[in-house]
Amino acid sequence: MDKIDIEKIRNDFPILKNKINDETLIYLDNAATLQMPKDVLTACDNFYHDAYSNVHRSSHTLAIKATQIYETVRKKVQKFINAADTSEIIFTSGCTASLNLVALSWGESFISAGDEIVITAMEHHSNLIPWQQLALRKKAKLKFIELTPDGRLDMNDAVQKITSKTKLVAAVHVSNVLGVINPIKKLASLAHKVGAIMVVDGAQAAGHIPIDVQQLEADFYAFSGHKMLAPTGVGVLYGRKYLLEKMTPVMYGGEMIEHVSRFTSSWAEIPFKFEAGTPNIAGVRGLGAAIDYLNKISFKMITEYEQELTDYALNALKKITALTIYGPLTSKERLPIFSFNLDKIHAHDLATILDAEGVEVRAGHHCAEPLMTDLGVIATVRASLYIYNTEKDIDILVEAIEKARNFFNHGN
Repeated sequence: MDKIDIEKIRNDFPILKNKINDETLIYLDNAATLQMPKDVLTACDNFYHDAYSNVHRSSHTLAIKATQIYETVRKKVQKFINAADTSEIIFTSGCTASLNLVALSWGESFISAGDEIVITAMEHHSNLIPWQQLALRKKAKLKFIELTPDGRLDMNDAVQKITSKTKLVAAVHVSNVLGVINPIKKLASLAHKVGAIMVVDGAQAAGHIPIDVQQLEADFYAFSGHKMLAPTGVGVLYGRKYLLEKMTPVMYGGEMIEHVSRFTSSWAEIPFKFEAGTPNIAGVRGLGAAIDYLNKISFKMITEYEQELTDYALNALKKITALTIYGPLTSKERLPIFSFNLDKIHAHDLATILDAEGVEVRAGHHCAEPLMTDLGVIATVRASLYIYNTEKDIDILVEAIEKARNFFNHGN
């Protein structure tokens, strides 16, 4: 069986050669943002040097070239997530913008007073606040699917919460705190049985596991470029064609119109009616290069290697005295995202000590404050890994945690 060539992959990421506080960089904040390989950096640079122009406007050579690049990436995204048609792919500024678009367009038109919106108790704020605020505006009811003691979605509770009053179910595909992979297809089936739509926050999934929106039965699927090796400021909203056609734009301006008079306007066809103004063309070009890079490695090898990292990290972290790990303690149906706390040491203090050792993690509530409340903490440290990380990185993380524990316990 072919195995992933880690050294070759690590050489594709120039930033990994950097030093942090005179220590070798151990980048373990991948759930926040993945680093970019040389292929992506070069693709963006080449666009600025060779094809920089606006899209869908002018008829000169550079504009035509830029438009071809932009629309070629739309086709790549369609294939990447197995959408039925390129018109179902909308470019946005990120996952947050994509989810807000659904809430402000579909939600405003199709949610009424007394309707129910069902989400999970592990949602990132990006997939909580848009529905929370929509429910407040429309006088709808917001309900939460609770978690099992080990941090998985309680599907028995999902069956109880999704009822004939439910109009929309929204769930994160992979938790950015617990690392757990949610059973999206089962949730979608429950939603569709009562006539509701299924909205998925795929931010933590898109660069790690293969996405098939048709197999998942998702009605909307959102993700960000910067969490799958592409630049920041670019994202995707997938939506079923028949739903997008019913929806009205939420941003107005250039390139999203069919006709404009002084007092009335009509909208372009999908996806263009949702892409007002000049888009992040270089970011889209980088997104296309990121997809090429991921496909070159193959998701089979990515998922197999991440499974190995997950097993290794869980076994190593569980051996640390007084370390509390949140979420499933087995590698089944989870990714290498680990949130934890050590003794009575504040998460930010622990992260600062780790940074002094060159280990870059995140500390805080991870934009999931309600989940932190459920866990009984105000913050956690989160170490998250990707395909350019190694077992040695995990060993260094564990060693740094032990150093921090000794420092705070003994003052040296």
